Amino acid sequence: MNHAKAAKPVRIWKIIPQLAWKGMIKNGTVYYPYLGAGIFSVFTFFVFSSILHNDIIKILPKSAYAWIFLEIGRVLLGLILLPFLFYTNSFLIKRRKKEIGLYNILGLEKKHIAAMLLAESVYTYVMAVAAGILGGAVLAKLLFLLLLKMSSLPVDVRFVFSPSAFIQTAVFFFIVYAVNFGANLIQVGKARPSELLSGGKRGEKEPRLLWILALAGIAILGAGYRMAICSETDSMIFINFFLAIFFVVIGTYLLMTSGSVGVLKILKQEKKFYYKPSNFITVSGMLYRMKKNAASLVNICIFSTMVTITLTCTLSLYLGLDDMLDFSFPFDVDMFFQKTAVQTGEVENKAEELGRKYGIKIESRVSYERITLRCGRKEDIFDIAYDETAYAGKGPLWGNYEVNLLLLEDYNRMEGKRMEGKRMELDNHEAVIFSSGRDYGYDRVVFMGNELRIKDEPDMLEIAPKEENNTYLGEFYLIVKDEAVRDALVEDWAEENGVEDVEGLLNGRYQMMRLNTAGEDGAREAFAKELGEWCSHQPGCARTDNNLERRSDWKAMYGGLLFIGVLFSIVFLMCLLLIMYYKQIAEGYEDQGAFEIMQKVGMSNREIKGTIHKQILLVFFVPVAGAVMHTCAGLFMVAKLFAVLDFFDTGLLIKCAVAVAVIFAAFYGGSYGMTAKTYYRIVSRGE
Repeated sequence: MNHAKAAKPVRIWKIIPQLAWKGMIKNGTVYYPYLGAGIFSVFTFFVFSSILHNDIIKILPKSAYAWIFLEIGRVLLGLILLPFLFYTNSFLIKRRKKEIGLYNILGLEKKHIAAMLLAESVYTYVMAVAAGILGGAVLAKLLFLLLLKMSSLPVDVRFVFSPSAFIQTAVFFFIVYAVNFGANLIQVGKARPSELLSGGKRGEKEPRLLWILALAGIAILGAGYRMAICSETDSMIFINFFLAIFFVVIGTYLLMTSGSVGVLKILKQEKKFYYKPSNFITVSGMLYRMKKNAASLVNICIFSTMVTITLTCTLSLYLGLDDMLDFSFPFDVDMFFQKTAVQTGEVENKAEELGRKYGIKIESRVSYERITLRCGRKEDIFDIAYDETAYAGKGPLWGNYEVNLLLLEDYNRMEGKRMEGKRMELDNHEAVIFSSGRDYGYDRVVFMGNELRIKDEPDMLEIAPKEENNTYLGEFYLIVKDEAVRDALVEDWAEENGVEDVEGLLNGRYQMMRLNTAGEDGAREAFAKELGEWCSHQPGCARTDNNLERRSDWKAMYGGLLFIGVLFSIVFLMCLLLIMYYKQIAEGYEDQGAFEIMQKVGMSNREIKGTIHKQILLVFFVPVAGAVMHTCAGLFMVAKLFAVLDFFDTGLLIKCAVAVAVIFAAFYGGSYGMTAKTYYRIVSRGE
């Protein structure tokens, strides 16, 4: 007898792994999506790590930007996946509580249950890591080649997996699943068997101060919208961006929590509406889980906004990249010489010689003398530069700008073709002004106390592109009669700014030469490189900018951004789909009893489907409407942030947003329809 009693615990320990495995299969409705989320999370993290630890990405030319963005992306990915996997695990353990409580009543002690939960965690961890890494190993090379293509980097088919990628992925997700296991132990360990058997089926208390919270939500949401719409493109833009996100998230939560409960209470008071079977189940069920329902709606709304904004930004950058680079680098080569240090003809002859050598054509060239001064602007007055924060939020007519002083002789030579051979004439108190951003719009300019009448403000300039939305790094070109007028302005600027070496400032003015080429890309790049090397050895050469090389650098940088944007859009979409799925099946299990009662009193399957359809429509439109509003407000700030990157095509941004919104709405509706079928199966068959 003693031997038999001693054997019983041994048998229990032996069957625990089987109980864990059977429990996972039995609860496949909730376990399989959780396992799928884990596999996809491991896959994404492993791909990032594999590319980061691949030696090829470190030695390819111009790959530094892509590497930096991948490292940032991996950190952000970890920050997103952590709370998401915790959220899905919390839903999972809630669904298991009733089963665990039954095991506890049948004789399993808490230590046995802990062992069973450990076995489930180990099974899930091993399957997720194994499948995720296997999928990553198969597709990482393909995604690596995609990154190289998007970054315009040389395509190198070599791809060697680093042990560090495997180790980092395994360790990171070991920590995630260990924390989830610990959270499960705490929940089960603290609960009594009766609480476990109830499965947490307990109605939620109504939020206090309902209308005050609703008004606070509207106010905070409005503050976030105002910040997104009204913020100027200045030094505070990035701080305002994150503040706007914070306000919108908090405002959305307060408004949906209090607003949804308020609407449901109003519907409940409408007796004719409320006591119809379909309306009764919908309204009472949503009131029963009011806080959780609001939290799910907020999560769906926020993730929907993240998907649409991220996809819109990614698509816009991809389609507008060439225009951005054309604005940033209007010329292929820029050469800066000290005045009179080198004859312009020498450089032109060398450029022609190298052009013949590489078989390219020099399409255009300009040369002019320039002095650049940094000034503070207050409407039509240019004074000493000020602290940027003093101008924050005051608009594009205030702030610090670069003012390029040019001579009328150079202006007439460069713009002669556009002016059809006519020549601009100026006296000592007149000037021509050109803005690379919004039009200047005044009939005078007061420069360090000197008033000049504006004789003309051209809408284009040979040496500088113009964009009305360019309010962040806008600059002015001020064309004056001759050197005497210009030097007087420079002397006044030096005096106002405390610069003592005025002669050095004047002698340090640049003679600029800029040119564009046509031909094969490789030949153009070789031409620009050799011309730059030749110039660097000439007396008085300050610097040479090879803009073809800089374009390649920027393409690599933006390519890394695009790659991360695509992957993060997929991650956000996965999070959104699983939240939607878990919301539907959670509500299905909670509504199961109510529908069983309604079926017993004569409710048909057709009426059940009608009720489900009505409930789905209610929770479908609220987060979608919120996401559309958030996206519309967010586009204002996205446009301003894009202006910092020299993206000014607002029309393209809006078109991309509309296209993404339409496609997302269709996808979202289809996904909700699929999860609704699962909901119907649960409530109608009593799974």
